[in-house]
Amino acid sequence: MAILDNSKREASSPSTPRRAKKSLFSFSKTNSSLSNYSSHLPPPTPSHTLSQSIMEENIDNAETIIKKWDPKESSFEKFISLFQEDRKEAKEFIQCVKDLKRAMHFLVMEHSTSNKLVLAHNLMQTAMKRLEKEFYQILSTNKEHLDPESVSKSSQSSHLSQSISVDSQEDETGSENDIQAAVESISEVERLSVLAMSDLNLIADCMVGSGYAKECVKIYKIFRKSIVDEGLYRLGIESRSSAHINGKNSDALEHQVKHWINAVKVGVKTFFYGERFLCDHVFSTSNTIRETCFTDIAKEGGINLFRFPEVIAKSKKSPENIFLLMDLHETISELLPEIESIFSYESISTVKMQALSILHKLKASIQTTLSDFESSIQKNSLRTPVPGGGIHPLTNSALDYVCSLANYSGVLSDIICDSAPAAQSPFPESYFDSPSANETPTSAVSARLAWIILVLLCKLDSKAKLYNDIALSYLFLANNLQFVIEKVRKSVLKCLLGDDWISKLERKVKLYATNYENVAWNKVFLCLPESLDPSVSPDIIKEHFRKFNTAFDESYQKQKSWVVPDGKLRDEIKVSIARKLVPAYRDFYDYYMIVLSGEKNLEVLVRFSPDNIGNYLSDLFHETLPLGSLLSASTLPNSCVWHCLS
Repeated sequence: MAILDNSKREASSPSTPRRAKKSLFSFSKTNSSLSNYSSHLPPPTPSHTLSQSIMEENIDNAETIIKKWDPKESSFEKFISLFQEDRKEAKEFIQCVKDLKRAMHFLVMEHSTSNKLVLAHNLMQTAMKRLEKEFYQILSTNKEHLDPESVSKSSQSSHLSQSISVDSQEDETGSENDIQAAVESISEVERLSVLAMSDLNLIADCMVGSGYAKECVKIYKIFRKSIVDEGLYRLGIESRSSAHINGKNSDALEHQVKHWINAVKVGVKTFFYGERFLCDHVFSTSNTIRETCFTDIAKEGGINLFRFPEVIAKSKKSPENIFLLMDLHETISELLPEIESIFSYESISTVKMQALSILHKLKASIQTTLSDFESSIQKNSLRTPVPGGGIHPLTNSALDYVCSLANYSGVLSDIICDSAPAAQSPFPESYFDSPSANETPTSAVSARLAWIILVLLCKLDSKAKLYNDIALSYLFLANNLQFVIEKVRKSVLKCLLGDDWISKLERKVKLYATNYENVAWNKVFLCLPESLDPSVSPDIIKEHFRKFNTAFDESYQKQKSWVVPDGKLRDEIKVSIARKLVPAYRDFYDYYMIVLSGEKNLEVLVRFSPDNIGNYLSDLFHETLPLGSLLSASTLPNSCVWHCLS
């Protein structure tokens, strides 16, 4: 009887469930030691009676608070949120539900005939209905504070993980103080986000633990999927077909690509990152539920988000689109670590694999476009010579294109390094040395771009053969090669190709200019005698002047329509000619004019003075200008020719 009296005292003394649990464990040891007492003691044993009493007391306590917040018994017409009304009582409600769950488990296992079991079951259903409404209420009323942007910002708080997870720890103490410390260190929006996520985590943990995961997950998925879908719609994410893309002009397509790039950055870094973060914290107690929820919410939107670049990669290739392709490639590459982290679950890895597949397709498309561009240079069929040996349109367009490619050297380094080596070309690599592609990714880009320029220069060689005048062919090559040099020098290409590469091309320009000079002016130089002989007859002297007049006039008339667009090269060529021709002609002129001083009509015989020769040379190689402007410029005493000869 002493044992029975002791059990009654234990049952009647006030105790918390944890204290009762400890009493139960200590009392069970005593009970086991009394197993040999007389068999006339009726079941249940004293320990079971104590446990049953504690569990039934838990049910009674749960009934009080659960019925208090039963919407059916509330006199209020409007739903009042327990978590918004009294957070302390909300925590007590959650704890009562957990105690109720333990009581139900005990009664099912030990006293399945107890009349309290039916009451406990009904209370649990009432509690779950209440929590369902609370769960939805928190999701809906905190929509603004649980939007992906707010959640993403909140995720950066150093206190957030602690403040969200602390309530889910059943034996954690001081959780209110922890949350308070966390929310005081962040902004108001982040504070509300933290509290809402903490409450959602408490409810989800309770419902999942009570066997009502399906009901909780259903509410969450429906509500949050609508948030994601609405967000992507506002970002302008929509499905587009290849036909729709191919029908766009370049400006419209560029606008769409830029819009998508901005949208995908927000979509990945804000929407999907925030949604993954929220889902992981709300359902922190179950990996399976976290994965299922996030997959159902984000998979469709993630796939739709990356359809646009896939369509672009498959669309019709054009040289100008390569820059849009590289923009897309660069954006997805930068986002790839986040994509792999956010969509890491096996059930949603389709999105991650889609992004990787798109990168592969974009690379292939860029490589194909580069090869097509090289082929377009080689296949250029324009057979009309550029007037005056000026800059060929192909040179201009190709160098603009290559300079633009150089601005994407970072993207190209990834793409070119992964591509197969270019096939050997019949073009002479001895034309100039290309940078080596064997050292770094940047070197590979340099070699590829240098190769494209080599393809261009070899094509220009064939274009030079279209001129009937060999001197003009050389001038054409000098002009175009000088244009290449200046384009390279003023762009990122200078860093990629280097000073040595430029120097080799400059030597080639000088060679072309020298060849032009020798061919174009050789006939004029041959009209002058090799030496000044005082014994030469006046008739021979007159013949020399006539031949020089004719040869110089023919050369000048032919070359006055020729152009050298680059001012520095133009001056160098004219000065080089003048330094050789003007002094030689001046010596001839001064020496033999004394002999011819008595001749009649001398101005007809001697048409050019040394000063005239310099002026005529100064007039050469200018772009098309009004005649008056050209003549006035040519007579300036400080013209390049006279300045260099003085």
